[in-house]
Amino acid sequence: MSKLDYIRDPAEIYRQSFATVEAEAAFDSLPDSMRSVAKRLIHSCGMVDVVEDLMFSSGAAEAGMSALQHGMPIYCDVEMVRSGIISRLLPAENDVRCTLNDKRVTDHANVISNTRSAAAVDFWNDIDGSVVVVGNAPTALFRVMERVLEGAGEPALVVGIPVGFVGAIESKQALAEFGSDLAFITVHGRRGGSAMASAVVNALAGGLG
Repeated sequence: MSKLDYIRDPAEIYRQSFATVEAEAAFDSLPDSMRSVAKRLIHSCGMVDVVEDLMFSSGAAEAGMSALQHGMPIYCDVEMVRSGIISRLLPAENDVRCTLNDKRVTDHANVISNTRSAAAVDFWNDIDGSVVVVGNAPTALFRVMERVLEGAGEPALVVGIPVGFVGAIESKQALAEFGSDLAFITVHGRRGGSAMASAVVNALAGGLG
């Protein structure tokens, strides 16, 4: 069998990947706590300029790391986000939850006249102090903010990086402008997605280790 010439060693692929990120991206404007987040984000999407759109509240990374270390649950808008979180990195065997496929969701979506992704957020029973991760649906991110306003509790951190052309930009802007003490990490613009959202959690959980 003919063999093509490419790197096969996983450790070397990993090393070269992050060496390239370090060489090509600018992290000078970021606090130390956000640099591993930025590096994992770039690695997840292959775009070094994503750092330019990275926005976060003061102390956001620290808030997320503390919640994870204290065993708080992680809520995800879609299964792809949940699947992208590396369980071995989680410091306290944190429960990673996604309710999108809960059998009650479709009917509830009809009742509230919203998407299934938004309806699924209503079945996050203990969001207070949790880590919320939205990588797909802007409506889910909007609904998270609505639930906070309704008194459901306040997550320790909201990672809001939904992707798309309808509502993505607006939902991220609303998150950045939400106010109160809601800690957040987002990437402004249309870019986002499950891989990027889960990459943030992986960075907070285990850095680049």
